[in-house]
Amino acid sequence: MGKFEDITLLIQVVETGGLAAAGRRMNLSPATMTARLKALEERYQTRLFNRSTRAIALTRAGEEFYHAALRVLEEMEQAESKLTQREGILSGSLRISAPSDFGRQYLSPALLDFSRLHPEVKSSVYLSESVVDLIANRLDMSIRFGNLPDSNLVTKFIRPNHRVLVASTAYLETRGIPLHPQDLYDHRCLVMELRGTLTNEWRFEVNGEPSVIRVTPAMVCDDGALLRQWVLAGAGIACKSWWDVKRDVEQGRLAVILPDSFIGFSRYDKKQVGLQFVYPQRRFQPLQASTFSTFFIDWLDNE
Repeated sequence: MGKFEDITLLIQVVETGGLAAAGRRMNLSPATMTARLKALEERYQTRLFNRSTRAIALTRAGEEFYHAALRVLEEMEQAESKLTQREGILSGSLRISAPSDFGRQYLSPALLDFSRLHPEVKSSVYLSESVVDLIANRLDMSIRFGNLPDSNLVTKFIRPNHRVLVASTAYLETRGIPLHPQDLYDHRCLVMELRGTLTNEWRFEVNGEPSVIRVTPAMVCDDGALLRQWVLAGAGIACKSWWDVKRDVEQGRLAVILPDSFIGFSRYDKKQVGLQFVYPQRRFQPLQASTFSTFFIDWLDNE
C-alpha cells in the first residue's frame, strides 16, 4: 500500500465514520479494511484511531495526519485539474458552502449560469447556517455573513452588507410599528438558533450609546430561509442580513424597522457587516474557485 493509498484510506474512514462504511465506498471487505488500517499504523509507528465495537475516532496524531492528508489531496486535485484542462475549457470540482437563504436566492441561480458557461466544472453546494470547517469538509470556498474574528482564513469582499429588523406590512398594520428598541418587548420576535445558541440579544446604538434588548422568542428555527418565510407570512419581526431581504423590501413585501439604531445580534456586528468569500489558507486557489468568485461578484451587479 503506497502513501497515496494511505491518505485515501484515512480520509474515507474519517468521512464515513467507520471502517465498514469506508469499505463499502472503496469496495473492500471489513477484514481487508481492518488489515489495511493496521498496516497503515504499523507503517507510521503510531496509533491513528481509537477503536471500540461501536465507534472509531481519530487520535491526536491521527487528527494531524488527517488535516495534512486533506491538504495533499487538495494539491493533487489542483494538479490533476491543470493537467486535464483543455485550452479555454475550465474543469475540476468546485465545493462551496453558504447560508441557506442567501444560497437559495443568489448562489444557486448564479451557479446554474456558471455551469452553462463551464459544464466541465463539477459543482457541489452545501447550505448551512453553521460556520463550516473548510479544511475538514474539503471546501474550496464559503460565503459568509458577519465580521469575522481574527483568523487565518483568506477572505474576498463581495458586497457591502448590514443587519436589519424586518416585518411584513400586514403584521405592522395589525400590531403597530416599533418606534424605540424597548417597544420590541410587546412584539412577536422570530429568532434564529445558531449552534445551539439563541440569537435573541438584539443590539442597538441610540445617540452613540450601545444597548442590548433581550427579546423573548415567539418562534425559533435554525434555518435562515425558513425564518424569512415566517416573516413574509406575517408571523412577527426578525433580524436578517440585508441581502437576504433586499428584494422583499424593495418590492414592498417587507419593511425595515428601527433602521437608524439597529446593529445586529453578534458582538462582532457593526454598522457594516461583512458579506465575503472565505477560503482555506493555502498558496494556490483552484482556478475554478477564483473564476467563480469573479463571476459571482459580476453576476450580482444585475441583482
